[in-house]
Amino acid sequence: MGMNSNHHVCTGPQGPTDLITAAGIDHVRLVYDYLNAGDLDACASLLHDDVEYELPGRPPVRGRPAVLHVHREDATFTTRHEIDRVVAHDHSVVAVGRRVLPASDEEPLRFVDFFSIADDALVRACTRYYHTAP
Repeated sequence: MGMNSNHHVCTGPQGPTDLITAAGIDHVRLVYDYLNAGDLDACASLLHDDVEYELPGRPPVRGRPAVLHVHREDATFTTRHEIDRVVAHDHSVVAVGRRVLPASDEEPLRFVDFFSIADDALVRACTRYYHTAP
């Protein structure tokens, strides 16, 4: 099951978004591919050394080792991230998707991840928001 290729790149008066943002889109898509495959080493290669990661209800973590620890801790490696849409502009990438637990009767949990992209096109920060009933 491949990732949906819908993505939108905002354009400005000078035309399409900058190359760093365009590379950031590719890196964000690869982060999900690597997480889905359980390949944290490959995922780490896309993260800035001083990356920040924030999940709802948890304190933010900073630095590549700390972020990988959170993924290692959370990952049952059966969890899949299915991305429906990616929108990008000005060193920011937003991914909209569902967190799916295949061996579960639970409904997929809808989420929005807001990524900041560093000047070297690596992921600088990610904040996740879940869709829940008010």
